[in-house]
Amino acid sequence: MTLYRVFPALASAGERDPGGPLFVARERQGGGRHDNPELYGALYASRHEASAVGERIQAFRGGRLPPGVLRRPDGSALALAAYDDDALGPIVDLDDGAVLASRGLRPSQVASRRRTVTQPIARRAFEDGADGISWWSVLDADWTNVTLFAERVGERLRLAGPVRLLSLDDPALRAAADALGVALS
Repeated sequence: MTLYRVFPALASAGERDPGGPLFVARERQGGGRHDNPELYGALYASRHEASAVGERIQAFRGGRLPPGVLRRPDGSALALAAYDDDALGPIVDLDDGAVLASRGLRPSQVASRRRTVTQPIARRAFEDGADGISWWSVLDADWTNVTLFAERVGERLRLAGPVRLLSLDDPALRAAADALGVALS
């Protein structure tokens, strides 16, 4: 299957360098849903292009996407990368009732916005040897998100095509904006 991720791309960056599609800024992590930077870098992705974009623009729900969001003063631009996940190992499916039951979890814990609840769920999956976890997006339950443990997936994660710079007419941006009620300038 394919995974998608939106990231701030730098034209001069290599794939695994800062500004590259496989780079994880571990030193900036800690406040994210599944962050445990003392153990791993969390690479947040989605099974759907619109979900990857939606996660990035969700702060503008009910409003307008401001100018400058897609292109930044530091020279980076928001880009969408696709990854081939065929070489990855086990991903814990937190949308599967049997998996939740076996881990003693409730759906409300998976969807919680409290990091004190969600970060230990990811930590346990990492400690159990999984390559990542998947769960439904709290933005749209039809969207499946995936957190990969960056150091564990390492060299096995590969791009599945060229990186695409986002623009206002990009179909994934339009779909995400429509789903979230974000007006595009």
